[in-house]
Amino acid sequence: MVVDQNFHKLKKFLIFLIILISVPLTSFAQKFHFKKIINLDAPWGSSFINNDEMIITEKSGKIKIVNLKNYNVSEVNHNLNFLEYGQGGLLDILYNENYIYISYTENRNNFKTSTSIARAVLNKKKLKFENIFQANPPIDSPYHFGSRLAITGNKLFASAGERGGGMIAQDATKHPGSIIRINIDGSIPKDNPRFEGKSDWLPEIYQIGVRNPQGLALSPFDDKIYISNHGAKGGDWFGEVKKGENYGWKILGWGGTNYSGTTIGPKWKPGFTKAIQYWVPSIATSAITIYKGNEFKEWNGHALITSLKDKSLRKLDFNDISKVKEEVIFKNKIGRIRDIQIHPENGKLYFLNQDGLWLMQKVN
Repeated sequence: MVVDQNFHKLKKFLIFLIILISVPLTSFAQKFHFKKIINLDAPWGSSFINNDEMIITEKSGKIKIVNLKNYNVSEVNHNLNFLEYGQGGLLDILYNENYIYISYTENRNNFKTSTSIARAVLNKKKLKFENIFQANPPIDSPYHFGSRLAITGNKLFASAGERGGGMIAQDATKHPGSIIRINIDGSIPKDNPRFEGKSDWLPEIYQIGVRNPQGLALSPFDDKIYISNHGAKGGDWFGEVKKGENYGWKILGWGGTNYSGTTIGPKWKPGFTKAIQYWVPSIATSAITIYKGNEFKEWNGHALITSLKDKSLRKLDFNDISKVKEEVIFKNKIGRIRDIQIHPENGKLYFLNQDGLWLMQKVN
């Protein structure tokens, strides 16, 4: 009887050991603590001014500075001629060398709007913006403004959505549906595609064929610009920004269909830029970053992809783009995720969701 009991105990222990070994180590290693820092009204974009302060846009028109030590929030006055219209309003914001850059929905006349970019010298009381780019033509549509910003050297990259216009993204004589590249003062780089064989392209356009790109990031590892883009019903993707190329919207459907269920086009075909990773069904990709920091050292060089519909953070190891490794880091923890930032000193992650600013760090 004692032998039988010992045998059953040993059997249970061996089964437990087999289960323990079969569970990925990441299930135990990746434990996180989430903390809501402040409440906000539909925040959209964020940027670190320094190690202790972030500047944040609310889509409805407010710009706020948050102190991460004492959680004080101050509102910054501004002179932007913006319009909160459907998906539009104040969008991305970026601090760089004492300047603030912002993308926003500019009120051009009678609900005709554009994805515009302005900059101002940093002033924590009032920002006096001047436009450095306007997406033309202005369009009466509440959809698909984009828009994210990234700076490398003295070049500013921005994404401009196609405003629901579909094939306008194939027309390089119009800005909607393209990746923009300008100098940080708004002037035109002399090595843009317009001056290197694509004389019919507008001078600010760097790449065409995107739909609603709400993620744009500079990699500190290879100095390349990466992008995420909303498909229609399916067909979200993550890829590299490439000079003079074409991501194919609306010739390509990237694996998705129209919301009516009708087909759009193939996932990809030769002659168009191929994305690094696709999502079908849609996860509603939003902001992205290429991680570099100490808090999650094992993630260095990997892309972090946030999502709205899927309410998840995904990590892509894309060092070998023929074998991309994707991992869902978390899901349904903080709601719809609009933006992501890496703390410049400690590498902790900050997120904007639909109503606030959140901190994510490892559990010690």
